[in-house]
Amino acid sequence: MHSFTDSTKTTLQIRRARMDGVKLSREALHIEDHSSRHLSKEMVKKLVLQSQEAKKQAYCPYSKFRVGAALLTMDNCVFTGCNVENACYNLGVCAERNAMSKAVSEGYRSFKAIAIASDLNDQFISPCGGCRQFMREFGPNWDVYMSKPDGSYRKMRVDELLPASFGPEDLSKKKVCDIPNEY
Repeated sequence: MHSFTDSTKTTLQIRRARMDGVKLSREALHIEDHSSRHLSKEMVKKLVLQSQEAKKQAYCPYSKFRVGAALLTMDNCVFTGCNVENACYNLGVCAERNAMSKAVSEGYRSFKAIAIASDLNDQFISPCGGCRQFMREFGPNWDVYMSKPDGSYRKMRVDELLPASFGPEDLSKKKVCDIPNEY
């Protein structure tokens, strides 16, 4: 168990600053709304706006395809992420996985929703297959808000984006035989 110094506590408090109006930051923010999983239209708009702001930080010199994400935890903290490309293309990181990894590194494992933004005008940005599976790791029943630059969005649940999915619970299901780990 960690014991926090005063400076560490202050840093954590700053990183989890309360959101008044639409104050945006690249750090974790906090949205005031204590409902369980149902998000008000105002909360969704704020989450979508945060994903649009996160998109501005994208590092995408190769594809020129900016993506931002804003992830809402069960206690209403928001973690943002953007895509980060790499000259060795397969080492890039998607915005959704970036935001989720930031949240996990801060101790979060349960999420209410994620909003995703891009520069696509004529369609809602949809998470790639890898991000869908990454989202599924943290449960099938949370919301994904796919947006357009004008702020409009389409809501789907993770299990709708990845039907008949494989998740952590599948690893403990009964198998035909036990194979010893001799590797």
